[in-house]
Amino acid sequence: MKKQNPRRVVRGAIAIGLVCLTLCAPSVSLGWGPGGHMMTAQIAFARLSPNAKTQVKMLLAIPINPAATSAKSKDFVNAAHWADDLRSIPAFDSFKPLHFIDKSFSTDGTSLPAIPAPNLVTALRDNVKILKTSTDKNAKAQALRFIIHFVGDIHQPLHCATRVDHAHPAGDQGGNKVTIKITDANGNLRSVNLHSYWDGGLESFPRGGPAPQFAPPPLSQIPPAAALATQGNPSTDPAVKLNDPFNFQAWANESLALAKSAAYNGMTNGTQPSAAYRSKGLKVARQRVAWGGYRLAALLNSIWP
Repeated sequence: MKKQNPRRVVRGAIAIGLVCLTLCAPSVSLGWGPGGHMMTAQIAFARLSPNAKTQVKMLLAIPINPAATSAKSKDFVNAAHWADDLRSIPAFDSFKPLHFIDKSFSTDGTSLPAIPAPNLVTALRDNVKILKTSTDKNAKAQALRFIIHFVGDIHQPLHCATRVDHAHPAGDQGGNKVTIKITDANGNLRSVNLHSYWDGGLESFPRGGPAPQFAPPPLSQIPPAAALATQGNPSTDPAVKLNDPFNFQAWANESLALAKSAAYNGMTNGTQPSAAYRSKGLKVARQRVAWGGYRLAALLNSIWP
């Protein structure tokens, strides 16, 4: 088998500018937690065509680099967290900017910074192109793993937005710089950043292990959580637009709007989310996971009818 260079972003414009971005990229949370990503994949896999299932199983069986990491996620649901499993491997740092597209908005008239490129939208486009056109099975295997993950990322509202103000002229990194207070199981207040709070579905998604391992939750916890996400969020909703499965920019725009109306709404440093905030947030998080699953399946079914 052809040996891969683990630093190489296979065949595409993804490589352009990544070195510069990596040098200045912040240390941020990377998408839904493993539970949210696995829920998205669970929903998608159940909707794949027989041909698409055959193709993804074949590609996920390929031992791409890093082999030890990839060996832990050979099935579709566990492959959803593969891109985050790379976060502790320095050779793959150049991929970190691809997990988000920080479209900025200002609350006090501060000038808006430019949207970095490459980003989550360009990464999805480039990896879809690889999956459609490449003859390199290793490249396609890597692209598939990224697509499974990035479709989840783009449906997390705080992966498509950054709030700009005088204190944060470059943005708050999708809520990573906003510390809020939440009540733990013992009734005590503890501090978390807003982005992490949403990554975990406002603490409602199956939880993985703590840093630095970030172990995923057991597979047995995923189907019931995915079923809960789809309740009240049917794939037949016209707003899901399953006939347009490659409109990544539209998905990012949806997430930006939800970041402003739900995730950021009333949240500043030291704020404690109200019951109304959490109720609305849970509905948004579950809908985004459900829509991400439906759209991921539609995307892959379009590639492999």
